[in-house]
Amino acid sequence: MNSLVESKIVNQFLCGDAIEIARRLPTACVDTIVTSPPYYQQRDYGSNLQIGQEISPAAYVERLAELFSELKRAVKPEGSAWVVIGDKYVNGELLGMPWRVCLALKDVGWVLRSDCIWHKPNAMPSSVKTRPTTDHEYIFFFSNSKKKYFYDADAIREPHVTFSKKSKMKGGRSHFGKRGGTPENGKNSGDNNLHDGRWDQAFHPKGRNKRTVWSISLSKFREAHFAVYPESLVETCMNASCPPDGVVLDPFSGAGTTALVAKKSGRSFVAIDCVPEYIEIAKKRLAE
Repeated sequence: MNSLVESKIVNQFLCGDAIEIARRLPTACVDTIVTSPPYYQQRDYGSNLQIGQEISPAAYVERLAELFSELKRAVKPEGSAWVVIGDKYVNGELLGMPWRVCLALKDVGWVLRSDCIWHKPNAMPSSVKTRPTTDHEYIFFFSNSKKKYFYDADAIREPHVTFSKKSKMKGGRSHFGKRGGTPENGKNSGDNNLHDGRWDQAFHPKGRNKRTVWSISLSKFREAHFAVYPESLVETCMNASCPPDGVVLDPFSGAGTTALVAKKSGRSFVAIDCVPEYIEIAKKRLAE
């Protein structure tokens, strides 16, 4: 990006209609999107520019699809998007909003690479007696291209479980470090290639590949007057999909968590929100 573009959008909070701002963004100016759109009829942010208070689920999905269609152009061809979104009950019926949004984004050209579950260990208790208590949201991972896209699996690896105290493997950790120490029974019995190896040589030294269920506690930010998604969740998305010197976009920046994580990691950000009060809160949060 040239200096003029950088001075206009990079490391800036842009206040206004997300769709209109997205239309004015330069082509291929960001590496990845990390965001959590306002959930359908969950909270009124007091702006006539907001997304989330549409008259119907279909209208809500349509506006998000329009926004992400515009944002697709602003993301580099090898770029991606992470979208965190929860569901909604109306008259006791679950609407299935995350998947409605997901399929709409696929329809405008985004390529769905993974659906992850954000499990909330500290989710609010519920008095509901007709269904299980909800303690999860969806995290959808999209690429901008059907071919090559940036993804750093090593940056988000998890600790191995097989030889830890959490291991469920028959024989436990006694197999570790022993030639021919793989389980003697089961579907792999008699496989000479497997049994001639050692379990410790079969695992990546940096950890196992990231799984699709992420257990991350809810976060609070006193000045925001609403729940903010956790920094560690944003870090995972950002580390996987944004180069160390890249640019992250959040079209619903709210209290500025995405921008904050980008700044801490040495990356740049572009933040959009339609509520001036939240823009000021986010700026203050980063300044501190």
